Amino acid sequence: MKFSKELIDWYLKNNRELPWRKTKNPYYIWLSEIMLQQTRVAQGLPYYLKFTEAFPTVFDLANADEEYVLKLWQGLGYYSRARNLHFTAKHIANNLDGEFPKTYKELLKLKGVGDYTASAIASICYNEPTAVVDGNVYRVLSRYYGIDTAINSTKGVKDFKELAQQVIDADRIGIYNQAIMDFGAIQCKPKSPDCTVCPLNTSCVALEKDKVNILPVKEKKLKVKKRFFNYLVLNTDNKTILKKREGKGIWEGLFEFPLVETSKSIEVEELITNIDFLGFFPKDVKIKLFNAKDIVHKLSHQHLHTKFWIIDSETTTEQIINWSNVETYPVPILIHKFLNEYKISKN
Repeated sequence: MKFSKELIDWYLKNNRELPWRKTKNPYYIWLSEIMLQQTRVAQGLPYYLKFTEAFPTVFDLANADEEYVLKLWQGLGYYSRARNLHFTAKHIANNLDGEFPKTYKELLKLKGVGDYTASAIASICYNEPTAVVDGNVYRVLSRYYGIDTAINSTKGVKDFKELAQQVIDADRIGIYNQAIMDFGAIQCKPKSPDCTVCPLNTSCVALEKDKVNILPVKEKKLKVKKRFFNYLVLNTDNKTILKKREGKGIWEGLFEFPLVETSKSIEVEELITNIDFLGFFPKDVKIKLFNAKDIVHKLSHQHLHTKFWIIDSETTTEQIINWSNVETYPVPILIHKFLNEYKISKN
């Protein structure tokens, strides 16, 4: 088939030199695929190198403390990926003798492994003819075949998977899957691709019909929720407070300063009379606002409007720690950035 042959020919000349491309070890392929979900290669590569150095085998990852895993993951986002990664490593090490499943269907049973990751491991490591479908693949297929079905609809997910399966090169499935992903990332990129040098430009429906900048189509996003965070940063005698986030919300398992969440942005007078504030500190503490304007931290479906309040108090209901130990805890990137700015402001 011209489509798959052209992609592989292009890939053999233009592929990116990436460390996980030099192995068929399923552990390394699995690590890379989990890290690259919702993440650009340039951002994910340093984390991959850190993890493979810290955890050269699945047993090393399985034996690590979750807090250390989250600390190494810090800044990569979507922290459920890291928790699932650690859970699955323990399952493979303890229940499967360190051996990864060798088929797409069995790989799908692993926690945190979906269609895309299972397809990647099965095809690259075991040459099983199962097609990968990620954002890059959606874009290439949608443009080349001129398909305007929304890629995030139930029908779109089903139809694009079926199409991807039909057009794979079954003799070179691992190379083909990597080829179409790289082609989407480098050549058929989201905005303003250079179609004049594209090897598929004589048969691309989107180019012929002037729809390159329209395809692929996505259904309207969910409404973004606004949340208002007030972090209470104790700084008395080189002491502070960090609390571990519990539950299934954002940043589960990470640490943060005591938090007062409100329905709107508030001033100090409202803060110190808030019942949640009084659960941490007495009303007569010394307090000042660190950031003059709310810091807006954007997550996929929520925007966190955040204030950091510096607290000087000898009295608190919480367990205190030394400031010098703060950097050893895994924290959300929002707090990591604050810590860096706060350190600079004190120097």
